[in-house]
Amino acid sequence: MPHTPPPPQETPAKAFERLLTVLHTLRTECPWDRKQTMETLRHLSIEELYELGDAILDGNLPEVKKELGDLMMHLVFYARIAEEQGAFDIVDVLNNVCEKLISRHPHIYGDVAVNNEDDVKRNWEQLKLKEGNKSVLAGVPHSLPALVKAYRIQDKVRGVGFDWEEKQQVWQKVEEELAEFKNEFDVTQAKAIDSERAEAEFGDLLFSLVNYARFIGINPENALERTNKKFIKRFTHLEARARELGKNLKEMSLAEMDVYWEEAKKL
Repeated sequence: MPHTPPPPQETPAKAFERLLTVLHTLRTECPWDRKQTMETLRHLSIEELYELGDAILDGNLPEVKKELGDLMMHLVFYARIAEEQGAFDIVDVLNNVCEKLISRHPHIYGDVAVNNEDDVKRNWEQLKLKEGNKSVLAGVPHSLPALVKAYRIQDKVRGVGFDWEEKQQVWQKVEEELAEFKNEFDVTQAKAIDSERAEAEFGDLLFSLVNYARFIGINPENALERTNKKFIKRFTHLEARARELGKNLKEMSLAEMDVYWEEAKKL
């Protein structure tokens, strides 16, 4: 039987060493942990990251702490698998990220002067290009959800100065794209709706809205998720009130449902 790992430690180094010891034991002794590969862990890691995101949006710090631990365990697990394959180990991972952070912060570890956050971002992107990236957009993962990807694309190109100068310009673009999207459904033109064109115009409209949100300091993913949570909370209240009255939502009119919807909004 493996030795029980020592009790919680007071220093970050000791606590991290304890995690490495526990993970090593599980990888050796537990049938489930022995079976895992990077591929089998991938979807679980994505799930853990979304759970962390939920906890952050909910402002639930105890849950943030829990999810950070789960995610940390996954990161250590990947490094352990790579070490078994002779590719790299956790020391290589930590040293690599430290070297990257040092090299990309010459205003801290070198003699480069910066005036603000925008200067830091521009330096960051220029350094990445010098390191071998062929495009500023090379670092945007292909599998990102589309809304997040749009935000990251716009933020990346902003880092090299490709951005609007005034928010009014960005809003004008939103109105322009809205008009083009609306034009696809203009009944006065008596034309058949081209679904492909309509979808393309809707994509342009969404992209411009994401751009405006970014420009005024709103993260569109966070904003939309907050609205999702708000809608879910109100709709579940509507369902609960309907059950209390012995009613079926399908049999209720919109006017009846709206009464409880407005009630939920007041709550």
